[in-house]
Amino acid sequence: MPREDTIDRLLAEVEQAREELVDFVAELIRIPTVNPPGEAYEECARVIGSRLSDWGMEVEYLEPVDRPENTEAYPRVNVIGRRAGEEARPLLHLNGHFDVVPPGEGWTLDPFEGIVRNGRLYGRGASDMKSGLGAAAFAVECLRRTGIDLRGTIELSATVDEESGGMAGVASLCATGHISSARTDYVIIPEPFGPDRICVGHKGVYWFDIVAQGRVAHGSMPHLGRSAIDDMAALVEAVRTQLKPRLNLRESRVPVVPRESATASINVNAISGGQPDGLV
Repeated sequence: MPREDTIDRLLAEVEQAREELVDFVAELIRIPTVNPPGEAYEECARVIGSRLSDWGMEVEYLEPVDRPENTEAYPRVNVIGRRAGEEARPLLHLNGHFDVVPPGEGWTLDPFEGIVRNGRLYGRGASDMKSGLGAAAFAVECLRRTGIDLRGTIELSATVDEESGGMAGVASLCATGHISSARTDYVIIPEPFGPDRICVGHKGVYWFDIVAQGRVAHGSMPHLGRSAIDDMAALVEAVRTQLKPRLNLRESRVPVVPRESATASINVNAISGGQPDGLV
């Protein structure tokens, strides 16, 4: 069958599954996977895994290698679905997270009801990123429904804790080799950037905790002490005036969108310190 006909059949199958997809995403929205602290993760992972299993995918539930805080009270559970083709490679991995940030204030609808109004699905996580996760799952399923034989393997992972760094989620899958350059050829992450903002690559992240040790003295005799805040202020200024300009000189050759993200960025997120009034 010509390639164009196959694509047309696939797109028709996707369109036919539209309402089913919306219902599935609404079901995920109704599970309040709020992070922090990491609520209802296991329930959401089981709902996703059950659907993938119903579609004939091999399903695996994975807990993180290094248990983060509150894991006993709020279990971290990731889920992977796998559909093998004629060969193990190439392997395409689709990844999405199902944790959401707290809903905050100002909602006119219940953020965890998953309501459709005027052709739009409303709820916490509808954009970031349960819709993308649902779309990835249905993309794999629509390939099966269309009868398309895969040459390689497709995997779909639904992971936790992206909103807090992802160490118990996708980083854990990388640490255990489930996602690695040794076995994974391509990765697509359907974050809500829109069709006109498809991004290539990922900047990655480093987290640094820096401690400045001071020496307490009375505020009237600062020469007897040492201000850790002064030392940290000097470091922050050096980051701004020396390190940032150097990072801006190193621009990626990857066609990054937007181009302003083609260089490494650095951010001082928080500073904590100080003594009671009258002390250095």
